[in-house]
Amino acid sequence: MTKSDHRLGLLYVGCAAAAWSFGGLLTRLIRADSWTMITWRGLFGAAGLAAVMLVQRDRGALRSLAAMGWLGWLFVAQSAAGMIFYLAALRNTSVANVAVIYATAPFMTAALGWAMMRERPTTSALGASAAALAGVAVMVGFGARGGWAGDLLALGMTLSMAVATVVARFSKDLPIVPTACLSALLSAVLAWPLGAPAGVSGRDLGLIALFGILNFGIGVPLFAAGARLLPAIETALLGSVEAPLAPLWVGLAIGEMPGRSTFIGGSIVFAAVAVHLTVTQAKAVTRTQAVTQARVRDSRASVIAVNDDAGSRL
Repeated sequence: MTKSDHRLGLLYVGCAAAAWSFGGLLTRLIRADSWTMITWRGLFGAAGLAAVMLVQRDRGALRSLAAMGWLGWLFVAQSAAGMIFYLAALRNTSVANVAVIYATAPFMTAALGWAMMRERPTTSALGASAAALAGVAVMVGFGARGGWAGDLLALGMTLSMAVATVVARFSKDLPIVPTACLSALLSAVLAWPLGAPAGVSGRDLGLIALFGILNFGIGVPLFAAGARLLPAIETALLGSVEAPLAPLWVGLAIGEMPGRSTFIGGSIVFAAVAVHLTVTQAKAVTRTQAVTQARVRDSRASVIAVNDDAGSRL
């Protein structure tokens, strides 16, 4: 992986996290019940991803879906479950609990990456992940209460995200955007009988459409592109910036400004990511300089050898 590829991966995943961070605000603004919201978000999300495939002129999408095998269909099923778990968790436990549980995603991702592909996380990434987790804990407090059912749903959502990150990183042949489109449709089909999609208001329908397009039409393609250019734990770590961004949008949109602990914890998360990226960049520069110096030494050695050979012949 080149340095430019790494930077591009950081940009893609960072933009995906920013798009996903609006989920908390939109969930607050939407008045429809959870199942109705899941249904319409899945439908609009699938439409957004289909539009992406049309723009990309991905004519082989259907063929790739037909040939993706059991791993692809397992990915579709677990992604659809993760989508349902996320919104159901927000309605069954505190937002604080969901945020803290989701902050463990880098560690889950690192464990899965090592177990499945023997990708060893760097010390910098592990340290930054621990700092980000601490920052989220400061944001939401250590005494937050929630329901155990909602906590389990949040844990399932986090595991689903970790699996998606690792699969996107290592399964180069798996068509992420088409499978995500299927996952969105599947979540809508599963939620439809449990909600009241026909009775949704025009206001809520517009907000849910924005929710689906941001989360799926924009967030998923960017995440899929970036995850294939970055180590799995680094992808999950960069995604953790979603936690401090979410309350910021709520404060700016509806006037609920974050408290002091949110600013402190969010600053810790951003600092952890910034320090890790700085360290990674410094190591990349050092490696580049070392390779350049080695090439210069080899070139000089070749010139000396040629001159010595010419001198001996004379």
